[in-house]
Amino acid sequence: QVQLVESGGGLVQAGGSLRLSCAASGSIASINFMGWYRQAPGKQRELVAPITSGGSTNYADSVKGRFTISRDNAKNTVYLQMNSLKPEDTAVYFCNVHVPARSGTTYSYWGQGTQVTVSS
Repeated sequence: QVQLVESGGGLVQAGGSLRLSCAASGSIASINFMGWYRQAPGKQRELVAPITSGGSTNYADSVKGRFTISRDNAKNTVYLQMNSLKPEDTAVYFCNVHVPARSGTTYSYWGQGTQVTVSS
């Protein structure tokens, strides 16, 4: 079993910055995919930024140039640095990781979510 603990959310004014962290613990030999999603009220959950085990990244168009995803494989932790925040970035942010089991099956785990609120 794998547990994810998120931290770093909060209330910030437009133009400000926040850094989200998501630490994975438990039965982990390696982590393939790590990513951040967000869900605003009344909207579907969307992928904000993924990062592969090799460090390749991608970003939603809405956050390109403002958000940076990174990971520390030694700590099984993924980060999301969010700069130049806008009110439309307000959402609950979730981390997601894909962990291969000894059986060969890869399991997907979700964090509990952390609220990010950007005031105008």
